[in-house]
Parts: sequence; C-alpha cells; structure tokens
Amino acid sequence: MNPETDTGHIIEQKIDSLLTRMTLDEKIGQMTQVRHFDDISEEDIAGKFIGSVIHTQGPLPGNTAEEWQAKFRHLQELALSTRLGIPMIFGVDAVHGQNTFEGATIFPHNIGMGATGNAELVEKAARITAVETQATGFNWVFSPCIAVPYNEKWGRVYEAFSESTELTETLTKASVIGHQGTSLKSKRSVMATAKHFVGDGATDFGVEGGETSLEADDVAKILLPPYRVAVENGVGSVMASFNAMLGVPMHAHKTLITHILKGAMQFDGIVVSDWKGYSRFGENDVINAGVDMIMAVEGDFDMYQEGLKRGIEQREIPVERINDAVRRILRQKFRLGLFENPFPDSTLIAEIGIQSHRDVARQAVRESLVLLKNQNNILPLQKDLSKIVVVGEHANNAGLQSGGWTINWQGTTENYDGATTLLQGIKNLATGEIVYDVDASGKHGDADVAIVVVGETPYAESFGDIGGEMDLYQLTLTEAHQKYINTYVEMGIKTVVVLISGRALVTTEQIERSDAFVAAWLPGSEGHGIAEVLFGDYNFKGRLPHSWPKSEEDYKGKYGPNFWDDTVRPLFPLGFGLTYRMIN
Repeated sequence: MNPETDTGHIIEQKIDSLLTRMTLDEKIGQMTQVRHFDDISEEDIAGKFIGSVIHTQGPLPGNTAEEWQAKFRHLQELALSTRLGIPMIFGVDAVHGQNTFEGATIFPHNIGMGATGNAELVEKAARITAVETQATGFNWVFSPCIAVPYNEKWGRVYEAFSESTELTETLTKASVIGHQGTSLKSKRSVMATAKHFVGDGATDFGVEGGETSLEADDVAKILLPPYRVAVENGVGSVMASFNAMLGVPMHAHKTLITHILKGAMQFDGIVVSDWKGYSRFGENDVINAGVDMIMAVEGDFDMYQEGLKRGIEQREIPVERINDAVRRILRQKFRLGLFENPFPDSTLIAEIGIQSHRDVARQAVRESLVLLKNQNNILPLQKDLSKIVVVGEHANNAGLQSGGWTINWQGTTENYDGATTLLQGIKNLATGEIVYDVDASGKHGDADVAIVVVGETPYAESFGDIGGEMDLYQLTLTEAHQKYINTYVEMGIKTVVVLISGRALVTTEQIERSDAFVAAWLPGSEGHGIAEVLFGDYNFKGRLPHSWPKSEEDYKGKYGPNFWDDTVRPLFPLGFGLTYRMIN
C-alpha cells in the first residue's frame, strides 16, 4: 500500500466525519479569514468559528517574536475551545523573507531572484523564509507571485520572477518546494500560495487590477503554465487576482477557477480571495466561482458571513459548493498537522536573522546583480583607491534598497534592524578614503571614482503603477537622480551607477554617460553583497529577467515592447548580462 495514498485516504475520512457534524455557521466560519485586529473581537474567534487569521499592515502582535507567538497561541487556544476544536491557519505576506518582522532576513524581491536564474538558491531562500515565518507564529505565506509581467508600468513587476514563462516555471517549482519542504507537518515548512490567478501582470497598460484582454491561447501558453507547475508540486493554496478577464472579475471567473484550476489541473488545495474579494467582485458570485476562503477585512466580516448564509439558505449557493470549500480548508489543516500540533515552535525563534540565513541572502544579492556596461573594464574597483565618493540616499538606506512589502506594506524609507547598506559594504572592503555625498554636492573632484546609487522609492500594488490612479512614479529616473549622475560625469570623474529599482527603467542616456552601470533590483537586507561584486570578491552572474527598454516611446501600446511590437528592439535583450571576463 502506498503510504501517501493511505495518508490521503485517512485524511478524507476524517474530513467526512467532521463535515457530517458541522453546522452551517461552523462551515461559514471555516471559510472566513480575518485580521487579528480591528475586524473582530476575540470573542468572535470562537463565537464565529473563524478558520484563519491574517497579519498585515496595522498593529503588531508584539515587539518580539516571543510576543508574536504568544498572541497567535492565544488566538489558537480560542479556536480550539469550540465544540469541534478546529484549529486556525495563520497567514502572512512573507514575499521576500518574513518581511513583516523587523530583524528577519530579507531576500531580494522576486525580480532579483529571477535575475539569478538559480533554482537551488530560490529554494534555499524559500526554506529560510519558511523557518523564520514559523518562528514568528505563521504557517501560511502568500507567496510566490508567479505572474508573467507584460508591462513595466505595472506596480508589482518586482513581485514576479520574469517575463519568461519558462524561467518562471523553473523558479515557481523551486519556491513551492522550498516553502513546503517534504512535509507540511514540519514546523520548518509553511503552506505556500501561488498568486495571483490569473493575468494579474498582463493587464492592459499595466494597470493593477485592470482588464486582461489577452486571447485565450496566450493565457494558456504564457500565463497558466507556472500554475500548472505549482499544482504539480503540491502548492497548498492559490490566490485569486484583482484583475478581470474579458470583463469577468477573476474572483468570479468560474471557468478558470473551477473548471481549469480545480478541474483540468486537479488542484485540491484552497483558493483564497485577495483583499476584500467578496465585496469587491460580486459577493456570492465569488463563492460560486470556486473561491473557498474570503479575506473578510475592513468592514466585510459581518456582511460576508451574513450574505453567504443568506445565499445558502436561499439556494443561490449549492450546499455542495460550501462542502467543497470546507473540505479543501480542512484538508490543508490536516496536511499541516494542526489537529495534532496547532501551536508555533518557540525553539525556532533563535534562528531569525542568523548569519547562515543572511549568508544565503547575500549570495542572492551578489547573483542578482546584472552588469549592463563596463567601459574600459573600470570594474572591478581596486580596494586601495585613494578616494571613493559614494552618492545618493539609496546608498545608505536599507528601506530604500528593499522596496515595498518590507516592514510595512508600502515599505519603509528608513534603516531597519539587521540590515547592511551598500555604503557599509564599501567601507568594509575599501582601504582608502570613503566620502558620502548624499545629494551630489560635487565637492569631491579629486575622487578616483564615484559610485552613484539611484533608483525608485518603495511602493506596493497600485501605488507603484505608472500612469495609474496614483501616478507617483515614472519610467525614467527622477531629475534629481539624473543630476546625481551628471554632476560627477561632467566633472570628469569615473562614474559607476548602481540602479535600485523594482523594474527595468528607461535609462539609455544614463547608461551611455556612465562608465559602468549595474541593475541591482531590490536587494533586501544584505546590501553588503553589492559591494562584494563591485570590488571583485565575486564576479557578476545575473542575467536580465526582463528585456531592457530603450525609450518611453516603446510603451505606447497596451504592453511593454517585448510583447506588442516585434519591430521594437530593446536596449538589452532578455538574458543579457556582462561579466568581468568579457572584453568590451
């Protein structure tokens, strides 16, 4: 007898037993996810039979990992006090490390991991993320994002691995395996989430939550394959997307969710909504489409539970649909071993942010760097240069180098615990004079080289859309950052530009003017890794996960130039990247 089959059979028997004993209110409770603050009172955990808790932007569970664990242990005890004692799942947006906990190891965002092209490294990073996430009290992460971005104007490009479906498939497999390990019952594993199903990065004009008007063949060939890989490798959950597909909100798209994902792909885990998915996308239409668990947040809690119950009682929603949803939720709770071991492991706390974890993150930083130009082999820099001037606020700010979803939802513009910056790394390696000219005053004309660090400020979701509702960002560098580069170029100083960004930007002029140009993406907490490559302790390995645009004119269509016009040639193609061994 196959032990895995037998285990699965036993789990299904246990689910059958529970389902026969559950009331409608208990089933609705299992389909409900709430924040641990604001949305509910503690009494609601047991009284409303809550199935899951999410931690996101808002009050922290405490100041230390011990306090975080204690908070979630307490909430779990309330869930276990109910008649059937069904444990909760605790979820968090740990998308590049346990990025909600200050002091955790923060890896490069997925775009940087895509630049590494290193599946083994992606798996290691996910495994470390799982441990540090469990150490803070969670057993479910809303990661990885496996979108295939079509347009740099989209504010979430950095959350995805690449514009290449094939590379995304490879790294999706690595991420799912890394997060979930060989057994979800291990306290060193977490349940992963493939998101956002489907078409989130392929909306017209790169609008977050907009319309995806691709032909069905393109959806099937380009967007769906990474989900197939995730399902084949046992991903525990899939999150529905904010976008619409040919006018139908993805949250209410029964064909894609029920018939394709659950049917053709045979996904047997949880389909979870995104933020306020019930009220935003058709209420009970969302349930009928196949979404199993709802983020009932920001005022949705009562209206969701009441609306769902009314829909069932009025036969708008088949009871079979409710039973299917609850079965999927219970199945993952059994697979996670929560009925036997529902509480976090306090011994893991000592592993948060440890050096061995940071070493892996620093390796990821080094391997993510893409060298776009190296005129006259100015790189690697000599460590004994007499004077190096370092320019730009991004050079000495861990928050700026980490991007969105770091400490806060929209990121932070300040340093945070445990991180190292590029400036610190330079000071650790170089033996000559290091001067920090934060705003390019131009007072250091005697410098041997200027390392100018420029880029975007942190953003997440629609706040990062270019030309969207917020419209806070642009496809080019800001005038101030262009000035940083021009100041030292015009002084005749050899200039190395390091770009910190969540996407490829139009920097044609800046690349032409500089002596060397490095795409560093959003490296996370280990900025020291950039310095190690600039000074030649390690070679460049990164390759572009996206083609690099030549001009803003290339974005006059719905999609980026690589997807809408074969006659437009990028400045650098997908997969481009120099090394020190190459002669320019």
